[in-house]
Amino acid sequence: MGKTADLTTVQKMTIDTLKKEGKTQKVIAKEVGCSQSSVSKHINREAKGRKRCGRKECTSKRDKRALERIVKQNRFKNVGEIHKEWTVAGVSASRSTTHRRMQDMGFSCRIPRVKPLLNKRQRQKRLAWAQDKMDWTAAEWSKVMFSDESKFCISFGNQGPRVLRKTGEAQNPRCLKSSVKFPQSVMVWGAMSSAAVGPLCFLRSRVNAAVYQEVLEHFMLPAADQLYGGDDFIFQHDLAPAHSAKSTSTWFKDHGIPLLDWPANSPDLNPIENLWGIVKRKMRDARPNNAEELKATIKATWALITPEECNRLVDSMPRRIAEAIQAKGAATKY
Repeated sequence: MGKTADLTTVQKMTIDTLKKEGKTQKVIAKEVGCSQSSVSKHINREAKGRKRCGRKECTSKRDKRALERIVKQNRFKNVGEIHKEWTVAGVSASRSTTHRRMQDMGFSCRIPRVKPLLNKRQRQKRLAWAQDKMDWTAAEWSKVMFSDESKFCISFGNQGPRVLRKTGEAQNPRCLKSSVKFPQSVMVWGAMSSAAVGPLCFLRSRVNAAVYQEVLEHFMLPAADQLYGGDDFIFQHDLAPAHSAKSTSTWFKDHGIPLLDWPANSPDLNPIENLWGIVKRKMRDARPNNAEELKATIKATWALITPEECNRLVDSMPRRIAEAIQAKGAATKY
């Protein structure tokens, strides 16, 4: 990072732009993500009109355009596959050169965001739902109790925490991460409002209509008393089979609880999905050894959720709806 030669074309253009805006070298280095000395050397080189010394690039502008087309055809290819295709196209360059050219174009390897897969009919229904709810105020959304189930595993994520080790310590027991084929996990049901969270329910079996109605009876109703007292509220759940079963609909009618109509396959519209993410991030450093310790960790972390966090998430509903309308019903980030 300390050498000017390491700067990509995008970084150099950014430095030039920020310099013209009158930013200091320290601020520019922070925004670009390089050392201050690299910024200084690049600015001085440009001021003196000096060009970079060294061997001439082995790739032409035409070669670079071909590379960019190859990358954009499939964003999930690795550098080796892209290099092979570029070579087949008639370009003579090494794998490392291919990687550098991709970096110069601004391509970086990142973990892809995950979005729900929606068909045309589902997008149309999401759009109609969002347009119907676009005038709802924060006060109206505060009357909604959001609910959902989530799975928690003893090992979180695919990569987990990184380890600090020296060369040759790859097999050191202190540097190894244990893995199992089927890690222990628990399924949890929870609910929230704009004011707070309700009690958690740890599900012991597959959730069918009968199990779900037991959850509603013993956990949702107490949560409603805790969150709303005697005030009216609207209950939200997704279109899972147990939720949309006829017997479940009858249960809600018998208890006089109105349901919020909800579009299919739309976790990005549900603020409790973000709440599960907050809980899992807070648990990232936890190291439960079994399911019971995992449950205790989840309970303790859930209890730390503040009213401010709940209020902020529910207040985001107008923005989520506006984004869904702007995307014409397509899934948005969450």
